[in-house]
Amino acid sequence: MIRLFKIKFTALLICAALVSPPLPAAAQRSSKSAADERIRRIENGLLAEYVVRGRPAAAMNLLERMKHYKVPGLSIAVIDDYRIAWAKGYGLMDAEKTRPVTTGTLFQAGSISKPVTAVGAMKLVETGRLALDENVNDRLVSWKVPENEFTKDRKVTVRGLLTHSAGITVRGFDGYAPYALRPTLAQILDGEKPANSAPLRVAAVPGKRNDYSGGGFTILQQLMIDVAKTDFPQLMNRIVLAPLGMKRSFFGVSLPAKFRDAAAAGHRPDGAAVAGKWHAYPELAAAGLWTTPSDLARFVIEIQKSRNGASNRILAAKSVDEMLTPQFPEVGLGFGLKGAPRPFRFGHNGSTEGFYCLMLGYFENGRGAVVMTNSDNGAELVMEIMRAVAKEYGWNDLRPTEILGALDQKIIDSYVGAYDSGSGFRLFVTTENGKLYANPPGGSRQELIPETETTFLIRMGGNPRVEFVRDAAGKAREIVFRRGGGENRLKKVE
Repeated sequence: MIRLFKIKFTALLICAALVSPPLPAAAQRSSKSAADERIRRIENGLLAEYVVRGRPAAAMNLLERMKHYKVPGLSIAVIDDYRIAWAKGYGLMDAEKTRPVTTGTLFQAGSISKPVTAVGAMKLVETGRLALDENVNDRLVSWKVPENEFTKDRKVTVRGLLTHSAGITVRGFDGYAPYALRPTLAQILDGEKPANSAPLRVAAVPGKRNDYSGGGFTILQQLMIDVAKTDFPQLMNRIVLAPLGMKRSFFGVSLPAKFRDAAAAGHRPDGAAVAGKWHAYPELAAAGLWTTPSDLARFVIEIQKSRNGASNRILAAKSVDEMLTPQFPEVGLGFGLKGAPRPFRFGHNGSTEGFYCLMLGYFENGRGAVVMTNSDNGAELVMEIMRAVAKEYGWNDLRPTEILGALDQKIIDSYVGAYDSGSGFRLFVTTENGKLYANPPGGSRQELIPETETTFLIRMGGNPRVEFVRDAAGKAREIVFRRGGGENRLKKVE
């Protein structure tokens, strides 16, 4: 009876398809024309991060900006209404050859590997193989997190690894050139040769603060292997990539034969190709994903739909909601979040030797975009593209920030000097060519961009602002540094 119903129902569907009129050719052409026009506006509408108050933002051409930044190639996928609205490649896969970037060109995703890995870890939580808040040593088999004074009262957990709050050392990894010896995962965990990174150890009390750690995700990689009893690439393909139809994505150290001619080469800031085209990253969970913008867009759409209960191809809505709930300011489980106290956007960026990329998705209306470049210089160009997409599709953020024009040199000079925290940290403020710079000890100098006469922006994550507090005579007496809801004050001492 059930089989007969299926046959009749299928027949009805076939008949309906045969008698239903196709979309008129004119309507199809009109739809394609409208999409092409949106792409054209974006290609000619790139926007800078800052615009002088009272002046219109200057629109810039994509190919000209690629040339300006010495970015040989890039690929874009735009998400609108929970679907891929369009995808397109630009430029060359390799500056030394003439093969163009297409929508099928693979790029290294860098740290975008982390949220993809996090979804895999949450799948193991859903199936009972992992628990977010238990000691990871209870389930690690082939290696254990060494205990020390920091783990005496609080243990390393999956939640801590996913939120970079487990106190684990090693922020990121340099990868390995094609001709270099590659370490095993065990050698990376203990920092043994030929590993080029330090041992992964607990260097702070777990759960106390968020401190970005690729090392933490490398421990998570070993944990997932141990509980699943299979290698990491096969596991991630089975529980994340294949269910989402991410057919041009894989976690791996070496390129499979079918993808060797489809992978972009990485490029240095001067435009030269990375020796050997790219580095290998055996720290797969942290940085080992090869993919395309279209495949990552499929990943973003699934997260958006799962959060709304419209899809559960990998995770239930409850799990996705947990991942997109702030654990620390603007930090979820594997994802970066934007907006406080209620986030409205999730995503992650990624960089490896010669590659930079960014993935963004919005909580509402199924919007987002992925841009991947084959250059170390990709970051600013990617944001210029994202601002153009945001303007075209009516996103509520990523608009250029209004700033003042040039400040009077007398005002700039009044801010120059040393500022002390009172606890051993001293910041030096200097000026050069009419601009103001902050010079932290042991760090690179940062330009202070005037938002007003007294408040300045810094090009850093977390949208930090520096305010100079002046006395009645107009002399600077302290700096207030604000970032991510926190505040630090430094007194002027000279």
